[in-house]
Amino acid sequence: MAIPPEEDNPVDPAPRVTGRASAPYQSGRASVGRASVGSSRPSGAADRPSAPPRSSAPAGATVAGAAVAKKRLKPRWGRIALVGTLALALLVGLGGLGIYLYANSFNNKIGRTDPFSAITGDRPPKIVDGAFNILLLGSDSRDPDAPVDQAGKWRTDTIVFMHVTADHEKAYLISLPRDLYVHVPASADGQYGNTMAKLNAAYAWGGLPLMVQTVEGYTGVRVDHVAVIDFAGFKAVVDALGGVDLKVEKTIKSVHKPYRTFKKGTNHMNGAESLDWIRQRYQFPDGDFARIRHQQEFLKAVMDKAVSTGTLANPVKLNNFLNAVVKAVKVDKEFDLVSMAIQFRNMNSGNLVFLTTPHLGAQNVNGESVVAGDKPKALALYDAVAKDKVAEWVAANPPSPAPN
Repeated sequence: MAIPPEEDNPVDPAPRVTGRASAPYQSGRASVGRASVGSSRPSGAADRPSAPPRSSAPAGATVAGAAVAKKRLKPRWGRIALVGTLALALLVGLGGLGIYLYANSFNNKIGRTDPFSAITGDRPPKIVDGAFNILLLGSDSRDPDAPVDQAGKWRTDTIVFMHVTADHEKAYLISLPRDLYVHVPASADGQYGNTMAKLNAAYAWGGLPLMVQTVEGYTGVRVDHVAVIDFAGFKAVVDALGGVDLKVEKTIKSVHKPYRTFKKGTNHMNGAESLDWIRQRYQFPDGDFARIRHQQEFLKAVMDKAVSTGTLANPVKLNNFLNAVVKAVKVDKEFDLVSMAIQFRNMNSGNLVFLTTPHLGAQNVNGESVVAGDKPKALALYDAVAKDKVAEWVAANPPSPAPN
């Protein structure tokens, strides 16, 4: 069943741009904050590449990615890239049960892409053996069969950098705002990039290879794997679980058809309802950042349900869930689900830590609203990621409380 387009996030074909050349990697340190940002601008300011954040939120808040604008088009879904870890969550249970042949059958079913072979130039080195990083992207396309490794066909509205510790006991999911102002290297054909832009422009201009290059250039950390989630099929994943329970902090009415009312308290939601809930932003003082907070709560609820006894002990429900996941996910060629099952056998949602790349909120650059990175904090965070010392960074940088 098709999911209705998201009216508040038009996606557009990428404009051709040129500009500053890509800066080199800096000895494993993050190459963040390469451009200065201007004065603050209200969240309703001009937003040529994408809809701006609704507010200037504290560095502990979260926000999703953006589309690049020239001509307005109606998109499909591009939210919730955090849910890419669902494949890993289900494999936690499979690894614990030792059903490796069963897992291998889904290993053969899942879609594959090759984001790394097209990357030219130097890449950040791998520093800590055993630790690895997965770039999770929520993607949507007007052509479901479009290759994700090429420009122009796909858009990403959510970008998450997932760091798995060397002992495989914990994973840190770092949200990168869609409007984060970064340097995008030149695309393979030379037509786009080589300029400062909003982060998700990289995907529109050069597909997965350019997105990987841009994220590696910004963080200074090597990407080991990529998982792309097409959310047109994700509603079926939630329905296969029998729905999820989500906390609604205040009663609101959806701004999207059929204009559901979400009542304060714990709500049991099916696929359509839960995806509608985590799309809402206008009703909250921190706008896009509230939306990502709800996405994280949604991810935890889905993961808990996925590895619950009620799912793992029910062969029909488990099989339906697994089939729904593999239909909605594409991974790189080296991503081995059976190996992941073994490595993640001791992990559950309690082992996930949600973060956001340090930022200064919405600011104005050349007449458009962007999210400005917090250079000193970002340098420290990604240095900790590269050295597998994120726990120390988190202890020194507790998250800011969400606004009421």
